Amino acid sequence: MEENKKIYDLEERTFKFAERVAGYVLKLPKNIVNIEYGKQLVRSSGSVGANYIEANEGLGTKDFDLHLKISRKEAKESRQWLRLSKSLQEHEEEKKFLVQEAEEFIRIFSSIINKRKKKGI
Repeated sequence: MEENKKIYDLEERTFKFAERVAGYVLKLPKNIVNIEYGKQLVRSSGSVGANYIEANEGLGTKDFDLHLKISRKEAKESRQWLRLSKSLQEHEEEKKFLVQEAEEFIRIFSSIINKRKKKGI
């Protein structure tokens, strides 16, 4: 599969995002800023998918909505930590891709949440 090809299965796509984030963090220069931001980034990026899975395995509509909102929140947090990380020039393209992916998750989850609100779910 082409490296930047979009995956439409969100469970798989969020998994790949967390996996790529982990690889990106391992390539960051080792300094106090990147170590602290990297820890936060690894947690939040994995939480995007974990909460999406929880939403789909939910115990009802309130549980689904809660976990979907948490997924969106974690995507926003991941975007923030990515933007704050200090990568080497050679890793800037990967950083841009990951920021874009986090932004797409934010839009996807927001769209689902807004559509459910409109339907009164």
